Amino acid sequence: MAEIIQRDGTWTFDGETLRLVPGHDKSVSLLRKTLGELTLPLAALTGIAFEQGKKSGRLRLRLRDGADPLLQATGGKLADSSDPYQLIVEADRHGVAEYMVDEVRNALLLEQVPADNCAGYLLPGPSVPLQVAAGDATVSFDGERVRLEWNWKTEEAKAAAGTRTIALADVSAVEWQPAIGLENGYLRFAVRNSPTKAPPKYDPNSVELWGFKKDPLMALVAAAVQARLPHPAARPEPAMTAGPVDTGSAQPGPAAAEDDHDALLRRLRELGELRQSGVLTDEEFATAKQAVLKRM
Repeated sequence: MAEIIQRDGTWTFDGETLRLVPGHDKSVSLLRKTLGELTLPLAALTGIAFEQGKKSGRLRLRLRDGADPLLQATGGKLADSSDPYQLIVEADRHGVAEYMVDEVRNALLLEQVPADNCAGYLLPGPSVPLQVAAGDATVSFDGERVRLEWNWKTEEAKAAAGTRTIALADVSAVEWQPAIGLENGYLRFAVRNSPTKAPPKYDPNSVELWGFKKDPLMALVAAAVQARLPHPAARPEPAMTAGPVDTGSAQPGPAAAEDDHDALLRRLRELGELRQSGVLTDEEFATAKQAVLKRM
């Protein structure tokens, strides 16, 4: 048996399962605390690594593709701080971390766990019922229906139709995208027989996210829905609409640089308006403003 206890959390391995318990330190992310304890069967893992730093190190788990609905729904876009399969290790516990790595690797070798994709989910995903308020809506999921309740920040054209309820049987895919730089994030439900090219701000099947503290919690809703959809190995990957467009590798010219500068100025004005209207706190405004200024 191997166990490592840190402020970030506790990992325990008994030779067959790896138990991950989030810590209570204030630095532990809201998503990790909300997700709670995770139990990973050895068959869900494809590897483990320890990255040693000057002051602290980091344990990282690698899961088999298709093993976890959370990783499937987020597509590798979770920030390190929200990733439940990472653990910050203090300098005086590096030896314990290396022992954990050896124990897991030896078990994977002895059990001859394959590294190929899973044919079905090996983790259940977040428990339901689940409710998260972030961005321009509150989303509830009871295992059978998704309910979108708009708030006062929702675009009027989208909110006009009122509360939206989507049966799970009508959902063909779900996608979560975090806010990155100037681009807002979203939680989008692809509904059968109802294609749309509308951006999330106007799409009644989407929640627009602005990069605030609770945004990652929408990933839990995405994972809970993903866990109840047919596994990707059993169906072709659906094409999501209104996603980001690949602009290729061409370098932007002077006009593109000027447009980008104008976009940054518009973003600063938007942030100022959000603070004045009470959507952003002073602290959130300062953080967002600093991120924009770094790009100018």
